[in-house]
This record gives sequence, C-alpha cells and structure tokens, in this order.
Amino acid sequence: MLGQQNLKLKPLEASPLYQRRKLSAAAEKEPESSDVDPDYSELGAPSDPTGIIMSLGAMFCSKCGEGFEPHEKIVNSHGEVWHQQCFVCCQCFRPFPDGTFYEFEGRKYCKHDFHVLFAPCCGKCKNFVFGRVIKAMNNNWHPECFTCELCNTMLADEGFIKNAGRALCHECNAREKAAQSGKYICYKCHAVIDEGVLKFRGEPYHPYHFNCTACGIELNADAREVKGELYCLRCHDKMGIPICGACRRPIEERVVTALGKNWHVEHFVCAKCEKPFLGHRHYEKKGRRCL
Repeated sequence: MLGQQNLKLKPLEASPLYQRRKLSAAAEKEPESSDVDPDYSELGAPSDPTGIIMSLGAMFCSKCGEGFEPHEKIVNSHGEVWHQQCFVCCQCFRPFPDGTFYEFEGRKYCKHDFHVLFAPCCGKCKNFVFGRVIKAMNNNWHPECFTCELCNTMLADEGFIKNAGRALCHECNAREKAAQSGKYICYKCHAVIDEGVLKFRGEPYHPYHFNCTACGIELNADAREVKGELYCLRCHDKMGIPICGACRRPIEERVVTALGKNWHVEHFVCAKCEKPFLGHRHYEKKGRRCL
C-alpha cells in the first residue's frame, strides 16, 4: 500500500508558460508607431475586429500587396490601406486632387476621368451633365439646355412634342400644324381656329373671346372693329359707317360712292376688265361700271 504524499503548489508567476504569455501580451500592447499624412481625411493604422491596433508589420498595401516600411506614411480608405504612391486614379494613374475620388464597381477614379467615362454629355452645349439629366430625343440634356427649337422655351417641366425631328413646345407645335393646314392660331388661347376667324388689331382670334362693346353680346366672325373697339354687326350698322358694296365690310378710310352704293377704293373696279378706276372717269351702263 502506497503512502500518502504531500503536494506543494508553486506560485502561478513562477510558471514558465505564464511568463511567456505575459511577454507576448506586453509586446502586442506596444505596436510600432506610424506617421499619418494630414492631407488625407482617413489616415493611420487600421484596427482588427477585436479593437486591438495592428502594427505596420501586419499590414499590406491593397494595390501592390507589399508591406510598409517603419514610419512610412500610409493611406487608409474605408478599412483598406495603401502606399501613397499606390493610391491613385485607376484611369490616369495620378494622385487624387485634395484626396477626392469617385468609386465605381470597386475602382477609384479622379473627378475628371469619372465624368469622361460615366457622366452623360449634353446634346446642346456638349458639356458634362451633373445632377438632373433630361433624356429625350435620343440624347441627354441639361434642364436649361433642353428648349423649344422655335421659341427657346424650357421644356424640362412643360413637356414637348416631337415635330419633324424637332422638340417643340405645345404652342409652337400648334402654330406649325396650323400653318401647314392654312389655318390661324388664336392670339389669346393659342389654339387652332377651325372656322370663323376674327381679326382684331391685326391678330387672329376666336370670336367668342370678345363681346360687343355696345350691347355686350358674344361676338362672331361678322364683328366689326371701329376705333379700336369691337361691335356686333347690328350695332355697327346703327353707327352709320358705310359698308363696301363689294366685300360687305366697313369702310373706315376713303369712300367711293357710285351706283347708289359705297365702295372701298380698291374694290371699285371695272365690271369687264376688273381694273380699279383710281380717280379716272367711269361710265355706268345697265347698272355696271365701265372705263
């Protein structure tokens, strides 16, 4: 039968394994320092997921895969580290002005190259379009550059109509259609006048936009203009203004009176050859005018 042995425990600090772990932990808490370039917004040594600062010896450049020299300046962008000479535009291989870059599909571009490669070009001024882009007529446009080709009205918010390969506003398109069909465009509502045109102060109108100055009735195409005012035919006739015997319109200037009627000078013509008399002597034969 074996006798009972007395066991004596040594202090933990005396353990060789404890001493080795203690030295290893002290080394991790004192990493090598690295200079940080103040010209970049995100510089310095990165951290691992545990929050312990990593030393330069454990880091590698995201581009070339090489390590860093002690006290070397590095660039830290979104958790990736770079040599300063490696942190450049992937298109022109130049450093980013002021540290500003654009990233697309994992590649970094300077502002100029990013716009050249990816920003649309305006179909009018040929400059790059930043911000709001108008896509129309198989092209890209600045909002202020996409205008009606006839009146230069901006179309970005008003809409447009494609007419013979041109972008036109609604008013200009209506005018173009009216001109092609021989019709007038109302000066007030800008719609096509299908029938019954009223000319007022040299411009065409729908008659229903006006009322008689005397009686207030809604006017039609027979309305007459007198001294800048519009009158229905009935009120006009009461004013004693002579009516041309040829065109049946009021005579507001020189009047020719003959054959019991009043005439515009240009409408008082020979019944046979249709030449105006223009002050020459004329003859009346069987109720007709002759030179």
